[in-house]
Amino acid sequence: MKKFIVIGNPIDHSLSPKLHNYWFKVNNINAEYHTKLAQVSDLVSLINSLRKGEIEGANVTVPFKNEIINFLDELSPEAKVTRSVNTLLKDQGKIIGHNTDIAGFELAMRHTKYDLSQKNILILGAGGVVPSIVYALEKSKVSKITIMNRTFEKAKILGERFKNIEVKKWGSQLNFDMIINATSLGLSKNDKIDLRFEDLGDNKFFYDVIYNPIQTNFLKDAKRNFHKTENGKMMFIYQAHQAFTLWHKKMPDIDDEVINLIK
Repeated sequence: MKKFIVIGNPIDHSLSPKLHNYWFKVNNINAEYHTKLAQVSDLVSLINSLRKGEIEGANVTVPFKNEIINFLDELSPEAKVTRSVNTLLKDQGKIIGHNTDIAGFELAMRHTKYDLSQKNILILGAGGVVPSIVYALEKSKVSKITIMNRTFEKAKILGERFKNIEVKKWGSQLNFDMIINATSLGLSKNDKIDLRFEDLGDNKFFYDVIYNPIQTNFLKDAKRNFHKTENGKMMFIYQAHQAFTLWHKKMPDIDDEVINLIK
């Protein structure tokens, strides 16, 4: 039986096993998928397991999407640009890092039918998934991208990598059309993002990359103020779809059963 894993820290929130194991079953693939709580010191053993064939493929989530690059043989073009990897694949003896978050975000936005062109976008966070979102947004011809992060220096690094983004200090009040929460604030039910919703204007689009829980406090507060909201479920499903296709050279279905599976 082939083995696949997702590594991260924290990892209990991940629904990747639920989704991939469902796709294995309906596509008659003899494989299993598990989570692994990891530390940086575990990354070498992960790569060794891939080289030996003990693991066929792996997903990488917070906080290792950049850190894992140091241990890989090659990067896909998208992973090179973003310096962010979420999918590992062994090909002709080489461990290659791919980025399926970009396609995941693009397809999720298409699913919402929200027109990104000429929009002002505010991103909260500067972690592993943010370069992928910025890359996708630039392709969508948005008007402006602004990043705020609790650690300002980390945001500045992104500002140097992507020349078309502006970096602001956490808590700055800005004019925007869409705000994306790409922080880990929301994984816990007590997490709150301190925004003065009454000062943000009307008809904004609040997007949270978190998909578990389905409704973070960030989205609940936005809904209470009559804004459009969307969680990260479809981005999660689409990035997983891309990873599955890379591993198995077969595209699984995304139907109502799959969408309803993630809740």
